[in-house]
Amino acid sequence: MDVGHYKGFKILLVTPEVTFLPRTEDKSLQVTGARAGGLADISACLVHSLNDLQMDVHVAVPYYRNAFQKNTISSGSVEGHRRYERLPTSSVHLARDRSFFYQPKLSGLPIWENVKISLAFQREVINRIIPEVQPDLIHCFDWMTGLIPAMTRQFEIPCLFTLYNMASTKVTLAAVEEQGIDAASFWQNCYFTQMPGSYEETRESNPVDFLMSAIFAAHFVNTVSTTFCQRLLKEDLPGIEPALRRELWHKAESGCLSAIDHGPDPSYNPANDRFLFRRYTPKDQHAGKTFNKLHLQERLSLPLDSRAPLFFWPTRLDKIRAGCRLIVETLPTLLERFATFNPQIVFIADGDFQQGLRDLVNAMHAGDHVAVTDFDARLRRLAYAAADFVLLPVANDPCGLPCKIGQRYGALPVVYHTTAIQSTISHMDCSQNQGNGFVFNNLDAGGILWVLEQCMAFHRKPMDLKALQLERIMTESVDRYNYSETIAQYIALYESMLQRKFRHDGSQGMASKRDDMAQRAA
Repeated sequence: MDVGHYKGFKILLVTPEVTFLPRTEDKSLQVTGARAGGLADISACLVHSLNDLQMDVHVAVPYYRNAFQKNTISSGSVEGHRRYERLPTSSVHLARDRSFFYQPKLSGLPIWENVKISLAFQREVINRIIPEVQPDLIHCFDWMTGLIPAMTRQFEIPCLFTLYNMASTKVTLAAVEEQGIDAASFWQNCYFTQMPGSYEETRESNPVDFLMSAIFAAHFVNTVSTTFCQRLLKEDLPGIEPALRRELWHKAESGCLSAIDHGPDPSYNPANDRFLFRRYTPKDQHAGKTFNKLHLQERLSLPLDSRAPLFFWPTRLDKIRAGCRLIVETLPTLLERFATFNPQIVFIADGDFQQGLRDLVNAMHAGDHVAVTDFDARLRRLAYAAADFVLLPVANDPCGLPCKIGQRYGALPVVYHTTAIQSTISHMDCSQNQGNGFVFNNLDAGGILWVLEQCMAFHRKPMDLKALQLERIMTESVDRYNYSETIAQYIALYESMLQRKFRHDGSQGMASKRDDMAQRAA
């Protein structure tokens, strides 16, 4: 991949969460991070892949001091190599504010807390980090960065916005300005609940939609799955407002909407993953997965049973997600119906539904079958290696990344037929040597119990037959989900953005506006 022409350009990635970064406050070989969901994995992989290509990449992230301290580990043990150490600490820009210093975790926070964190983070990025870095291109992730694309238009800095979550919030300009952000200078680039008139009449009563503002103002927008992008444009997905679809259509019609399919980080490889009790390849996956299963069971105080079908839940436990509620509602029936198989279910996830799930497991006295624990990056990797199946019965998944990782580790996805998963998972058919997971079409108790019957039918097949299918699926996943193709698409998109000129309206020129940014930094 030839990126030499663009090595002189500065790229600033602005993300509210990232899985691994070098520690900036000490010189020891340590890395840290803060994660609420898959967005952290996507942003971390992109940051470090660009740095591996010797591009001048910078990252801005909130300084979640408590979470960083909790998640710090030796970089020599991270994913079997030190690529995370290679990112210079001078390229990591921590936004500092009390609103996120003391957060022990990122998920399960009330909306008002997320709004406070978002405004404090964006204030730091707009007022300090962007003027200091002087980037040639800014790449924003998630609604919590939604005002930054509007600000970048003021300085004519190309801005890419990656659409991952459909969540958003609406805040008045007055509330934004109270947090130290000069919204008056870029308010006309924002998207409002109602058509705005003058600034004065808009300021107090017409809220800004953060997600819509990002889509409206960004130079380019991308999704993390081709199928997800197509469905956003063509179908009535649950929870997708017509206004959002219209803005995406406007981007598509102007050639400013793209879809980049994400493969797993190259470090997700059971052959060299140091967090595994025993590493393995597609050829010897049966023995490798057996040892890892027994080790995970011991770690989580589950009965040691190599023959028990082990299901792994890898994503957040949020009340708003229909799949979370469905699993909890059907858990008693599930354990009773499949009792002869002695199934085990492992939840390694944070979220506002976690405590309710713990209470249910305790009330059912199901501790021998269900383990619920906080998210842990190292334990999650062991779970992929130990699991027979990955549970992901969610209604809207933007890229199906846990499914792709599961296939690489020989853990077959169990999914609801929706969005990005349509192009990622096909139902198993051993007689035809086809399929790579288990798919159900009805997001209800009947649907989930039906698909689990399919899983159990596969689980009781002869070991040799299962081993052949898992070897095929693991091998195909490496060829199909290649992150080098993902990074090549991002670099091509950056190239297009850097070459494409802004429309000029006779206002202040680019050189003068960069002088203004320099004055801000001073």
